[in-house]
Amino acid sequence: MPAPSPVCSWSTRRCGRWESFICTTACGPALPDSAATSPVMSKRPLPGSPLPSPRKLVGPAARMMQARYSRFVGLMKMALPAVAAALLGLVVVWPKVAPRDQAFQIAFANFNIKAVDTSSMVQPRYFGTDDKNLPFSVTADTATQVDPVSQSVALEKPVADLTRKDGSGIVANSDVGFFRQKDGTLDLMGHVDLFHDSGYEMHTDTARVDVGTGNATGDDPTSGQGPTGTIEGEGFRLWERGRTILFTGKSKAVLTMARGKAK
Repeated sequence: MPAPSPVCSWSTRRCGRWESFICTTACGPALPDSAATSPVMSKRPLPGSPLPSPRKLVGPAARMMQARYSRFVGLMKMALPAVAAALLGLVVVWPKVAPRDQAFQIAFANFNIKAVDTSSMVQPRYFGTDDKNLPFSVTADTATQVDPVSQSVALEKPVADLTRKDGSGIVANSDVGFFRQKDGTLDLMGHVDLFHDSGYEMHTDTARVDVGTGNATGDDPTSGQGPTGTIEGEGFRLWERGRTILFTGKSKAVLTMARGKAK
């Protein structure tokens, strides 16, 4: 019987009445020893061998992007501090370079003031004493400087309060006014009202109050009223913080006398 082929062989065996099997065996030429170390088989890591470094698996494009990002970060580290230093220097230098007339230009619709070098304040209060050490005060809703030489300010809703030694005094107010701090004069205009603590009051259109001496004058028609009657005149003069009041020009007074009880 000839020998089996070295390529393949098969056999049939009868094992009994009810069972049998066929066995087929495939054979081929043996691989050389170098095939065990072929490049295809060596790419699969053996169990327990260390994995290759992730950087060795990164392609050229990824390495180029990583290099560009590193250069960008380095550039920002130098550029950002330089920009911050430039902004800080601009904040410090700008107030010295900017024109002052633009920085302090303020306009009020009520006064129509268009002066360039002006300053204003809200609810100003001026306090002082005269040569007799008697106190006075001037307050307003707003004050706007109009003449730095004479220290004149334009006032909205000014109120002047002049007090005597006994605590009595007068209060004068108007719609607008001009207060010259240098000489202590207050010009009142528009619905001028003067009130005395004894119950008398006067009304006119314009008046000038000298807060230093406690005197006041007015040359417009003036009307007054009080506990003893009413009076009208073409002007008025007031001295010693309301101790004496004189109505000038053609004047008219109506006195009200209190009736005594009959006995």
